[in-house]
Amino acid sequence: MNTKEFGKFLTELRKEKGYTQIQLAEMLNVTDKAISRWETGKNYPDIEMFQNLSNVLGISISELLEGKRIAKEQLFKKSEERWERFSLLTTPRKN
Repeated sequence: MNTKEFGKFLTELRKEKGYTQIQLAEMLNVTDKAISRWETGKNYPDIEMFQNLSNVLGISISELLEGKRIAKEQLFKKSEERWERFSLLTTPRKN
């Protein structure tokens, strides 16, 4: 997903909640200029911000990263797939 798609999705989510950029910025402890930069696709939020964004907007981090809503069944499946890949990467290999 590129920054423009992310920004469009973020704008949709914010408006669904009825928040202004200023209100969202206050909830996240950032400036409204930061929200504007994210929504216009100039840049992404810092990685540390994704948990707060997902909490405030009522969606999963996976949905934020995908840039779209994900059905609950798919969300669970994606989480399992990511966990399996992570486990493979972090499990020591046997010689």
